[in-house]
Amino acid sequence: MEAANQPAITPEELLNNAQSLRWQVGRDFHEQLMEDVYTDAARIADKVVTRSGEKPRFDLDRTIDRIVTSRLWGFPLMILLFTIVFWLTISGANVPSQMLANLLLGTIQPFLKTLAANIGMPWWLDGFLIDGVYLATAWVISVMLPPMAIFFPLFTLLEDFGYLPRMAFNLDNVFKKSGAHGKQALSMMMGFGCNAAGMVSTRIIDSPRERLIAMITNNFALCNGRWPTQILIASLFMGALVPPALGGLISATAVVSVALLGVLFTFLVSWGLSRTVLKGEVSTFSLELPPYRPPRVLQTLYTSLIDRTLYVLWRAIVFAAPAGAVIWLSANIMIGGVSIAEHLVNFLNPFGILLGLNGVILVAYIIAIPANEIVIPTVLMLTVLVTGASHVGSGAGVMFELDSGAATKALLESGGWTMLTAVNLMLFSLVHNPCSTTIYTMYKESGSVKWTTVAALLPLVMGFVLTFFVAQVWRLFAG
Repeated sequence: MEAANQPAITPEELLNNAQSLRWQVGRDFHEQLMEDVYTDAARIADKVVTRSGEKPRFDLDRTIDRIVTSRLWGFPLMILLFTIVFWLTISGANVPSQMLANLLLGTIQPFLKTLAANIGMPWWLDGFLIDGVYLATAWVISVMLPPMAIFFPLFTLLEDFGYLPRMAFNLDNVFKKSGAHGKQALSMMMGFGCNAAGMVSTRIIDSPRERLIAMITNNFALCNGRWPTQILIASLFMGALVPPALGGLISATAVVSVALLGVLFTFLVSWGLSRTVLKGEVSTFSLELPPYRPPRVLQTLYTSLIDRTLYVLWRAIVFAAPAGAVIWLSANIMIGGVSIAEHLVNFLNPFGILLGLNGVILVAYIIAIPANEIVIPTVLMLTVLVTGASHVGSGAGVMFELDSGAATKALLESGGWTMLTAVNLMLFSLVHNPCSTTIYTMYKESGSVKWTTVAALLPLVMGFVLTFFVAQVWRLFAG
């Protein structure tokens, strides 16, 4: 109110104030300003310019970049770093995952069953809530939380250190040769966290054509929801091929190989699109590499655990709970003496076997369209249903009591799983339709039903072709 009552300053008064303030800065202000500018320029030049006869200055950032961004060592170092990250994740997640499984499935679940029986809860409500909703949720927590709590902090440390922009720098030339924009490397990095976020991050690409290529191929970057599937299957099957001491390393190598295959598909599909339906000139851009800095460990732990791990885990729980309910209902609603779930599994099983998979996996991916995180829980619950394996509680569609990795593998093998099934599941997890969130984000970002349909169906068709080809070659050489 006081400011409103003050008289307005007239233009003449404003000019008079400016004139008086001008003389207060001193008569030599411009000379002093130019002197400071040249002094700063000379100081900067002294840091970066090496004159003849002088000894080259040591620069830690440039010394590291000569290795990290070199044509000879850049890509091998990238593969080595991610192999180490996955090895630490796989090796470190076993014990806490086992502890959580024992607590949630071995202690709390029997307690809930006993409590339900004591209060006289109807069998259908007991099964729906405990054998369906609770057990699906408990399995998601026990399987996903430990590896994510290790993987995301390690990945964030690399990001905080300044390594991820160097990865984009290394990949820039390859993206140009594939007819895509160099900034697609940055959106692909974002896709490794979440494909929906990767779709949004393509806004940094100015060319509509190149942005469409980036959005269509973003699904080939393994997202948060697919890492647990890759890590679990690699641990159970690939890691079991060697002595336990080498199991973690072999499993990590398998996961890194699948991730690199996704990068290769990104290049190949980008190349194909840029030379057919999305022809055009490749744009250029300048990428400024940030300086290396010591990772802020406490802040990194907070960011990765709260913003990434718990966010992704909560998203998985939100979708796992209703998925568990759907599975239990489909397993207990009978048509002609056979449950709905068994009808679906049996119907899709011939096609699944042709692809080196099975009907359980195909049904699981249909149920898991809302979120990739629930693929493994759905596979396990459906496997229990179709195999009639020994399980906790009563009634159909009850989660198998998995007290070790060996028990999980035994359950899957009882459902007809082989090494081919495991390999093709890892491949299909990489190359299949995006989740519903990513599809919706693609539509919002592109505004096109046509290109959203392409982004949704292209990887699915590629996944069918890839797994079919691998299955036929495998069976040809396996006998």
